[in-house]
Amino acid sequence: MAQFSEVLAEVGDFGRFQVQLLLLLSVPNFLSAFYMFGQVFMVLDETHYCSVAWVKNHTLNLSAAEQLSLSVPLDAAGNPQPCLMFRPPPHSASLEDILSHRFNETQPCEAGWDYPEDRLPSLTNEFNLVCDRKHLKETSQSVYMAGLLVGALIFGPLCDWVGRKASVLVQLLLFAVVGVATAFVPSFELYVFMRFAVATAVAGYALTNVTLLAEWVGPSRRTQAVVLAQCGFSVGQMALAGLAYGVRNWRLFQIGGTAPVLLLFFYCWALPESARWLLARGRTEEARQVIQKAASVNRRKLSPELLSQLAPEKTGPSGNALDLFRHPQLRKVTLILCCVWFVDSLGYFGLSLQVGGFGLDIYLTQLIFGAVEVPARYSSTFMMQWFGRRWSQMGTLVLGGLTCIAIIFVPADLPIVGTVLAIVGKFSTACGFTISYVYSAELFPTIIRQTGMGLVAIFSRIAGILTPLVMLLGDVHEALPMVIYGSLPIVAGLLCAFLPETRGQAMKDTIKDLEQGPHPRTKKVAAPKNDMEAPGRTSSPGVAFVSSTYF
Repeated sequence: MAQFSEVLAEVGDFGRFQVQLLLLLSVPNFLSAFYMFGQVFMVLDETHYCSVAWVKNHTLNLSAAEQLSLSVPLDAAGNPQPCLMFRPPPHSASLEDILSHRFNETQPCEAGWDYPEDRLPSLTNEFNLVCDRKHLKETSQSVYMAGLLVGALIFGPLCDWVGRKASVLVQLLLFAVVGVATAFVPSFELYVFMRFAVATAVAGYALTNVTLLAEWVGPSRRTQAVVLAQCGFSVGQMALAGLAYGVRNWRLFQIGGTAPVLLLFFYCWALPESARWLLARGRTEEARQVIQKAASVNRRKLSPELLSQLAPEKTGPSGNALDLFRHPQLRKVTLILCCVWFVDSLGYFGLSLQVGGFGLDIYLTQLIFGAVEVPARYSSTFMMQWFGRRWSQMGTLVLGGLTCIAIIFVPADLPIVGTVLAIVGKFSTACGFTISYVYSAELFPTIIRQTGMGLVAIFSRIAGILTPLVMLLGDVHEALPMVIYGSLPIVAGLLCAFLPETRGQAMKDTIKDLEQGPHPRTKKVAAPKNDMEAPGRTSSPGVAFVSSTYF
């Protein structure tokens, strides 16, 4: 009987077929950047004052400046208060009494707000996300992050149940329908619900596309192929800056960022199913057909005898979540990796969601943030080869944390310095996140790798939910969010010193293998160096990137 890995070697582990698949899967990755970060440009701060009806009475014949001075008090710096207004005078009050400010008791705004800059419709001015509603900006981002967690929990099993292709098609349908429908919501509460719904699809696609790609690409190119596919998300962040700059109306911006998904209807025919999944489900004939198609595209000839002997790969034993905490060494590794993934997400989103807070133009900063991720993601593979996994993980976390701390001390009149530090931090966090996927997959034994990767990914999502809420601590003290975004990665980076090095080491199959200590890879297993599964096992071929999301 022939195993799929043998057949894949005959088909070609990275030929034209795999390149086409890589391009097909990169397009939704590119579009996903809008769903992740598009809201940042819809909730920009705007000048606002309480809307006061009585001062607009035409019989008073007051100028705009007089209306403002009579309705809104000044702060200590002499600027109009954005969230307070004078109590309306009694009906019997004379104009002279009003102009002499005899009625100077204040109260919160009661009839909405005016936006004197007359900007195009945004979430901020259309749904009044200011003053006591300002926190809804961050709350909605946390709800979106919660959707990412729920989506990973839903689409993970669904991907194994209905197949990779069907899952991708369902996710793209949600991308298009929910994404476009969001542009027509009449209330902010419905907008938040739609964001939650589309986040489940974003998380599901991030998992499914990596699994499908990893199951078609051979061991020698698997890591590089997945990193290249994820670079589409980075390029999408660059394009997001241009779209946000050119389209300021939030509803048109929403349509412009989501409607292109409708052009991907041809994926129904163009996207191949995973032959590995078909074999695992016993659909051998369908697997043979898609393998023959792959061989034809790669211009390779398949041996009929080899194809006729194709059979599902043998499955190895599996563990459960409790096993991660029973063995002392594995318990230490699990706890440290949970911390690492938590701060990976905290630092990455902490910088990404504050793209407009570093003093430079928000659109230029977003463009640079997207551009810097491409070399960050790809350079991580070389960094792991040169310095090893442990020191690379430690270095990126500590560097990212130090840059966040350094930003606190940059004066407001030096925006370029603050932005440069933020860019260095973004490079470090993006690089560190990629390292975490590979390093974690090498640390967990094969029989429990899927469970371990799923657990640390949950901690990453929890950090994503908390990150926007940490931003609210800026109301207590301006530096507090950056202190948290900087100090926690430094602590987690230092904890990495207690992790074993895995560069050049054979991957562990069982928990007992952990007791044998490190031993170098042999020539027999050297080929799957970039393959995140051990020989003789059928842990998901893409398990190094399981739950791999756009951070």
